[in-house]
Amino acid sequence: MLKRITVLVSGRGSNLGALVEASRDPRYPAAVTHVVSNKRDAGGLAIARANAIATSVVEHTAHATREAFDAALAAAVDASEPDLVVLAGFMRVLTPAFVARYAGRLLNVHPSLLPAYPGLHTHRRALADGVRLAGCTVHFVTSEVDVGPIVAQAAVPVRDDDDEDSLAARVLAEEHRVLPAAVAWFCAGRIALHGARVRVQDALIPQAALVVPSPAAD
Repeated sequence: MLKRITVLVSGRGSNLGALVEASRDPRYPAAVTHVVSNKRDAGGLAIARANAIATSVVEHTAHATREAFDAALAAAVDASEPDLVVLAGFMRVLTPAFVARYAGRLLNVHPSLLPAYPGLHTHRRALADGVRLAGCTVHFVTSEVDVGPIVAQAAVPVRDDDDEDSLAARVLAEEHRVLPAAVAWFCAGRIALHGARVRVQDALIPQAALVVPSPAAD
């Protein structure tokens, strides 16, 4: 039986689109069944509607406190009866009570190689620091922002001519690969949490180190 995924979005919804595309494969163990946004004009809602996926809008501006917003958000999520909740560009900090409600079944994708660069402006900060590798992380959500147990990461080289837009585009392409993979692992029962660490059954682990820039050939 397919697992039910509820996705929370605030913006364009490209990671939602990647999940929807992955779920077209009959071997994929899950389906996006509901999309919830805190913004009525979020592009992710249009993607959901174009794919006949149920939607809900819970506007944060309509609630006086974070707690009140999160209570309304939880009601919308609960009504969708999800097996897994995915934050895909959801730009709100969730209260500890909300996180605890979905503990162990709440995933987020973040555009950096956590624990480096939590929060906003990840690509700008990476370029300012002169790092040679950037990337993205799928992790379980905890009450501390961008700190939860890491499920998967993908790295991209930082090029000498990169700006924020070019680096963000390459990282986003990797988000579109690792998020559907992590969701599939979860829904297939291949993920086990061991404290702060995640183990993925039957994962393929590259043996070679990645060096950037690559050493010149002799």
